[in-house]
Amino acid sequence: MAGIFQRLFKTGQAEAHSLVDRLEDPIKLSEQAVRDLRKDLHESLQSLAEVKAIVIRVNKEAEDNKRLAADYERKAMLLLQKSQGGELVPAEAERLAREALNRREEAAARALEASQQALSQGQMADKLQSNINELKSKVAGYENDLIMLKARSKTANATRKINQRLANVDPSGTVSLLERMKEKVNDQESLAQAYGEMADTTHTVDEEINKALKGGTSPKVEDSLAEMKAKMGMK
Repeated sequence: MAGIFQRLFKTGQAEAHSLVDRLEDPIKLSEQAVRDLRKDLHESLQSLAEVKAIVIRVNKEAEDNKRLAADYERKAMLLLQKSQGGELVPAEAERLAREALNRREEAAARALEASQQALSQGQMADKLQSNINELKSKVAGYENDLIMLKARSKTANATRKINQRLANVDPSGTVSLLERMKEKVNDQESLAQAYGEMADTTHTVDEEINKALKGGTSPKVEDSLAEMKAKMGMK
């Protein structure tokens, strides 16, 4: 039973170490950080668009209320003019003019409030735009750094693997293998030379046999040899 628990513990420990390695991988952590920043940038751009939309809407509301206030003022003046011209009863004209002026004040107040909101939202939009520009610059810089780090990491890993292989090479074993190979090649060359000499010997014997079959020395040569020996007193 204890052995089973020990194996389970070792398995869990190995998985935990693997998880820690993945979590501590700087490349993966950097990639996740850049993705998070890009997500923040996207959300910030959405917020900026919403704030700018509010500024546009509030500015329009302010302009509409300004025009409405001016229209109510114009109508109040027309009512008083009609009263002067006898077209309206003065009391009725003044009552309506007073209502028009009240509406003008309300519209002017709304216009002022909308203008203040537009100014405030515009300042927020400018600040948000500045932050977004800074975030864009940082994201671009981080992405470039990440590209360089990944390239350096690949180079370092490749170099490490090569160095490990070089470190694992057994010089004495390699030299021994080369010496054995050299001996084998020398043996092969010697054997090839022996076969060549045997072939040359066989060829020479064949030539001698063929020459003998063609006949001996010519009579003329024999006569010349006998004459020369006689002159020299040789038998």
